[in-house]
Amino acid sequence: MSRFAPFTLLLLGLLLAGPGYAQQPAGPATPASEPPATDSKPRKLTRKERKELAHRAELDVARQQVRELSEKDREMSESFFVEGVKFVLLEDYNKALERLLKAYALNPTNAAINYKIAETNLLSGNLKDATNFALVAVKLDPKNAYYYLLLAQIYSSQKQYDQAAKVYTSLIKDVPDSGYYLFNLADLYLAQGKLNEALTTFEQAEKQFGPLDEVSFKKQQIYLKQNNLDKALQEGEALMAANPDEIRYVLAQAEMYAANNRFPDAIRVAEKALKQDPDNPQARMILADIYRQQQNKPESDKQIKLAFESPGLDIDEKVRILVDYIKQLPNPALEKIALDLADITTRVHPKEAKAFSVAGDIQTITEHKELARSNYLKAIKLDNSKFQIWQQVVLIDAELNQIDSLLHHTDQALELFPNQAPLWYYNGVAQLLKKQPTKGVKALEYGRKLATDNPELLAQIDTQLGDAYHELKEYAKSDAAYEAALTFDANNAQALNNYSYFLSMRGEKLEKAKEMSGKLVKQFPTNDTYLDTYAWVLYKLKDYTGARQSLEKALKTSTDATIIEHYGDVLFQLGEKELAMAEWQKAKKAGGASALIDRKIKDKRLYE
Repeated sequence: MSRFAPFTLLLLGLLLAGPGYAQQPAGPATPASEPPATDSKPRKLTRKERKELAHRAELDVARQQVRELSEKDREMSESFFVEGVKFVLLEDYNKALERLLKAYALNPTNAAINYKIAETNLLSGNLKDATNFALVAVKLDPKNAYYYLLLAQIYSSQKQYDQAAKVYTSLIKDVPDSGYYLFNLADLYLAQGKLNEALTTFEQAEKQFGPLDEVSFKKQQIYLKQNNLDKALQEGEALMAANPDEIRYVLAQAEMYAANNRFPDAIRVAEKALKQDPDNPQARMILADIYRQQQNKPESDKQIKLAFESPGLDIDEKVRILVDYIKQLPNPALEKIALDLADITTRVHPKEAKAFSVAGDIQTITEHKELARSNYLKAIKLDNSKFQIWQQVVLIDAELNQIDSLLHHTDQALELFPNQAPLWYYNGVAQLLKKQPTKGVKALEYGRKLATDNPELLAQIDTQLGDAYHELKEYAKSDAAYEAALTFDANNAQALNNYSYFLSMRGEKLEKAKEMSGKLVKQFPTNDTYLDTYAWVLYKLKDYTGARQSLEKALKTSTDATIIEHYGDVLFQLGEKELAMAEWQKAKKAGGASALIDRKIKDKRLYE
């Protein structure tokens, strides 16, 4: 730096010497302490002239520095520059900056080096240095558009949008043939919400380049944001007139009319789109929405069905629309159209798993369970990776009480999702219902280990384990399982009922059994199953009168053979043997009575 300081001062002195000095004839040297002889005082330079002279001086210094750069230094600088660029491409910005700064040290007035250092700093997040080097690059080469663009990007990254706009303005002004950057400037104004400035800039671009569709479209969006609907619609009509074969402009105009409740115009323009493309699903959807708002449901349903018939309406868009219907179901007014659209979707997109899945969801909600399961299984055939779909199949199997299907589908699902506790639960339930308690216990215990973070499911598993261990005559484990279930939910109806009933059958903890079953009857005074359990606990406690009263309540709503047989047993204990015989015979006729029913009838005596 000190090497060039005297030269700079000398140069500035020469530049500041005015014309009056140059015109003096040669003569003896004037002492430094005295002003040179002259007939007139030199004119005082304006601020602008001083600035221009200083700028020229800086450029002269730069040129001198370039001239003084040796061939060896130039080669080394170029080598470091090339290496730096290579490391930028490899995204190793530390090494890139190390090389580029070495190139800069040898040749600091090289615009390309400054530019690359600025870009590297931007990429590495050092925005302050990026700004400084980019400013130098622009200053060194003010005709290079790329340098301006980098500087604008750096300012934008710092949310200094006003500065970025100034850079674009300078670029457009100072670099020849840069008018097309008006579009960048306008977009920058849009990003800042400076709608008037954006509009003015777009209009400048139109003056320079003529009408452009994208500019008209953006102007239209600006007008909409400014609530200038008439102007926006005018732009839309102009776009349609200028592009009669561009259906996207027709559709955009129809949507704009519809969004602003200009329904007659919207219908007119949408039908114009259908004349160009009779199968256009977007035009159909616009019409469907308009007719829906006009309470014309038949025409609305017709248009949306026609839209769904088109493969041009993307499957994801159809799924989105169907999900909107799902959110409104159950609703009798929407059920038929939702089912029809689901059916169309699966027919038009037979290889899309999501089509069958969403159809299954709609059919499940509308109580078409078997059809829903069929569609879920088709979805699984196309894509078996979605646990939620397997879960829906299993739930429907359980709800329809189709045990073989439940066992089959849970076995299949567990091969793919062995860590899903609900699958082990339903598999265990299916095994119990198939009279395979050992397999049921194995499945339920495995599910129990996986359900530690789901206390509700854990309680359901414990309830089933209580039943399973009772079947296996492992009564201590059965009682422990029921107790665990009731610890989570003291009102667990299945646990209360089964636990108390099994205790009564074993003749154990009868007071506890009475307390649990009595609690259930109090909550559900007309439930025949709970009344029967309570009656049987009372029977075991030899409270035959109380048992009779409970069973007579149960028989008001039940024809179950077990309850009828129990009623006969109670009557026998009360000494009403003829009535007891009649109830036993009735139980036998109903089917499902105990294995002792024939002996009771034959011998006319009670067997327990």
